[in-house]
Amino acid sequence: MAEKYYMTTAIAYTSGKPHIGNTYEIVLADAIARYKRSQGYEVFFQTGTDEHGQKIELKAQEAGVTPKAYVDKVAEEVRAVWDMMNTSYDKFIRTTDEEHEKQVQKIFKKLYEQGDIYKGHYEGMYCTPCESFFTEAQLKDGKCPDCGGEVHPAKEEAYFFRMSKYADRLIHHIETHPEFIQPVSRKNEMMNNFLLPGLQDLCVSRTSFQWGIPVDFAPGHVVYVWLDALTNYITGIGYDADGDHTQQFRRDWPADLHLIGKDIIRFHTIYWPIFLMALDLPLPKQVFGHPWLLQGDGKMSKSKGNVLYADQLVEAFGVDAVRYFVLHEMPFDNDGVISWELMIERINADLANTLGNLVNRTISMTNKYFDGVVKDKQATDPVDEELKAVISEAKKKVGEKMEELRVADAITEIFQIFKRCNKYIDETMPWVLAKEEASRDRLETVLYRLAEGIKEGAALLEPFMPETSEKIRKQMGTDKVTEQPEILFARIDAEAFLKELEEKEAQLAKEKKESDRAEEDVIHQEMKEEITYDLFEKLQFQVGEVVACEEVKKSRKLLCLQVKTGDRIRQIVSGIKSCYQPEEMVGKKVMVLVNLKPAKLAGLLSEGMILSAEDANGRLAVMVPDEEMPAGASIC
Repeated sequence: MAEKYYMTTAIAYTSGKPHIGNTYEIVLADAIARYKRSQGYEVFFQTGTDEHGQKIELKAQEAGVTPKAYVDKVAEEVRAVWDMMNTSYDKFIRTTDEEHEKQVQKIFKKLYEQGDIYKGHYEGMYCTPCESFFTEAQLKDGKCPDCGGEVHPAKEEAYFFRMSKYADRLIHHIETHPEFIQPVSRKNEMMNNFLLPGLQDLCVSRTSFQWGIPVDFAPGHVVYVWLDALTNYITGIGYDADGDHTQQFRRDWPADLHLIGKDIIRFHTIYWPIFLMALDLPLPKQVFGHPWLLQGDGKMSKSKGNVLYADQLVEAFGVDAVRYFVLHEMPFDNDGVISWELMIERINADLANTLGNLVNRTISMTNKYFDGVVKDKQATDPVDEELKAVISEAKKKVGEKMEELRVADAITEIFQIFKRCNKYIDETMPWVLAKEEASRDRLETVLYRLAEGIKEGAALLEPFMPETSEKIRKQMGTDKVTEQPEILFARIDAEAFLKELEEKEAQLAKEKKESDRAEEDVIHQEMKEEITYDLFEKLQFQVGEVVACEEVKKSRKLLCLQVKTGDRIRQIVSGIKSCYQPEEMVGKKVMVLVNLKPAKLAGLLSEGMILSAEDANGRLAVMVPDEEMPAGASIC
């Protein structure tokens, strides 16, 4: 019977569409799951969505829909991205699933009845995006220590979990299980910053919002997000708080790996193990806190406008190219960086040149010299043994690296095979061998060795780039290579690509600006007192042509304009300086109220009024005719 391997990702929070930094985790998990399956493990790979909380409730209100409708849409988007990235998860759990909600209620009640949860009230600084309370001492420069966002004072009745009751037991477990928290830097952070200074009891219910799983014995309370979300790892495989667990739960728990982002390591290595201890369940074997994938030099954020999405990248480069980049460019312990320029560089160097060109050359030469069929004629040379040694060593190192979850290093070892194959071509020079009939056996042996090396490298590549691995396998064939090699990865003209990208982004920015303006046009105004047509008829509007304009000294708002209306030039002082330079106004046709009683503004006589529109942000636009009209034309 195959050995089981139960692994999970963190469940994605349904506040919005996941960006490429979020997507990295599911691709990393998929690579590990695929590798474990290739090693004969019976893998169960679970992912999903975290769908409750105040932030969701607020976003649903902003969108004008119910919280359930909101999370249904986002959960669908998340799943679509996971599927687009060709990830092989076995279950997609949602925290709004009926069975999950039922078990969370039972777990909460069980912990309450055994004295681990008690009723109290909470007063502290609250971060809505993180849905976390903090003491003043925990804040960083008065901001949330996790996301850097604003916090606000909050006080409410709540249920609390007695964290300190299990702290010593957790410390002992971490000290005696060095593999439990990885990388080691994450373990040190948890021990020194949280566990050793002493744990505070944890708030596990809320009353200030309703979108959550109700505490069935306490009206008005909903289960706080972390007790709800973390328990998905056991409810998803059939845990039952009454002890009636499914066969799968009895087989798969404890989890072999929780794969999560470093920003939620505290919840998974402190809160979650303590919840499990209280439930008398074994702890997961390993929690791996992976680093972040950064855009430029900072964490991706919609507010910063530096977000890249997986579908954008896939549309430009293809699924496997994106998988390769995010897996290969992420260090084990430090943050990685992604950009369009870096992706093009890697695709051209590694995928188009090292891999794609190698496969293409090998198939082309095999077809040219042997009609697509080569056998090992045993016409060997010492360089053949060197190639075999590199392949053998790479296979060994890939296994070692994957055991440590050093995925980027494992991919590097695989590409050592492809690089050595390219060097082997340069060393053996098949095109020279082809010139001499006496070298024909040696030529066939060389091409056979190349084909075998590529196949072995492609097999190792499958967990990371499954589509590419399959394409290579099909092209190389069992007995004969394909007649026409498929280009795996085409070289990208970086300059042309980036120019086109810049033009697309400019067009999108323009469309967004126009859309924003359209939204801004819908402004509610309080109605003034109604007037009769007789009163309106007294107002005289004419087209005016600005013939001169200058700033009004010592005024931040006023421009002084000389405006021609028919056979008369009148001076008008107008508060449009914030949006117009004097030279912009000269020659412009504007709408003028000409029979307004003259008045002095900033010591200057103003003989009329230029009409303009103003949006909610105070931006002004003077009213102009959309057809050419002479100065003095009546406006009616």
